[in-house]
Amino acid sequence: MNPIDLIVTVCAVLSPSTCEETHLMFSSQVSLQQCTMAAQPYIAQWVGEHPKWQAVKWRCEYPHTNDKADAAAGSKAG
Repeated sequence: MNPIDLIVTVCAVLSPSTCEETHLMFSSQVSLQQCTMAAQPYIAQWVGEHPKWQAVKWRCEYPHTNDKADAAAGSKAG
C-alpha cells in the first residue's frame, strides 16, 4: 500500500479565523481523488476526538511532494 497524506484544514470553534493544517496518514491503494472522496469518516473521527476544532477543507497528496518542489525552486533561485 502507498501512503497518502490527508491534509485537513481545521479552524477553532470559538475563533473561526484561527486555522491550521493537520496531517493524517491515509494508507490505501486508491487514487488521490478517491482518497478525497473517502476521507470524510476519518475526518469525522478526528473532529470527534478534537471537539474544539472543525474541519473546513481537505485534500490528499503523496507525502513529500512539496519538499521536492521547494528544493527545486531553491536551487533555481541560487
